[in-house]
Amino acid sequence: MSIQRIASFCLNGTGGNPAGVLITAELPTPADMQRIAAEVNYSETVFAAPQDDGFRVRYFAPQAEVPFCGHATIALGAALGAANGDGRYVLFLNDGQIETTAYQDGDAWGASLISPPTHHRPAEAELTHQALALFGLGRGDLDPDLDLLRINGGADHLLIPLANASLLRAMDYDFARGAALMQAFGLVTICLIWRESPSLIHARNPFAGHGVYEDPATGAAAAALAGYLRDTGHSAHPFEIRQGAEMGAPSRLLVEPLPKKGGAVQISGSTRIITD
Repeated sequence: MSIQRIASFCLNGTGGNPAGVLITAELPTPADMQRIAAEVNYSETVFAAPQDDGFRVRYFAPQAEVPFCGHATIALGAALGAANGDGRYVLFLNDGQIETTAYQDGDAWGASLISPPTHHRPAEAELTHQALALFGLGRGDLDPDLDLLRINGGADHLLIPLANASLLRAMDYDFARGAALMQAFGLVTICLIWRESPSLIHARNPFAGHGVYEDPATGAAAAALAGYLRDTGHSAHPFEIRQGAEMGAPSRLLVEPLPKKGGAVQISGSTRIITD
């Protein structure tokens, strides 16, 4: 089996979030997919095999399967484009159907995805209390114009909107406590953001519940965030997310909420092949 290593949401040919990509005639067993993902040791590895007029797809983090992963979908789109040409590819997930479109981006490949439907709901009081304590935050550290709540664009995330850039840059937490919290409340990541303007948002995404301290670019959280902003009247316009700078992996996600309330979001980005 030939595993491709592709970074998604790169910025000027650097950074991005690495994903393993394995395209085979048939999917390996779940145990083998979990073993491979642990060996690759990226935040996610995506597995794809032909099915009907598209591809059956599953995503595995080093410690567990996840229902949807944006950056791995972008990496898969780029790999399918390189192998089969630019265009649209239908993807069948565990819980629904999405699509990715591959396109040439200079000498590299880029891809976009149409996310699963989005929704949001209030966070439990105990989750809110524990999450703020985890990061040493108080209510006065939150953006008064946005809500702390659960957001979903194919997977569950906790959104913590911060009042200023310095709080985002200073993000720090105890890994074991963070992992226990995310596992207890079924969170894929905790999405901390600072909204510089309606068109530019900065983000950091702890991913401890699945064995990763921080994710350098999180497409699923970006889709969930865009759905929340659209559905609550904050913004229905395209915007950009910058993520990963503090990790030395600067990433750029292009986000476009589609019109329907509760509907999908388009996420796009550039990729690069990882050769080292």
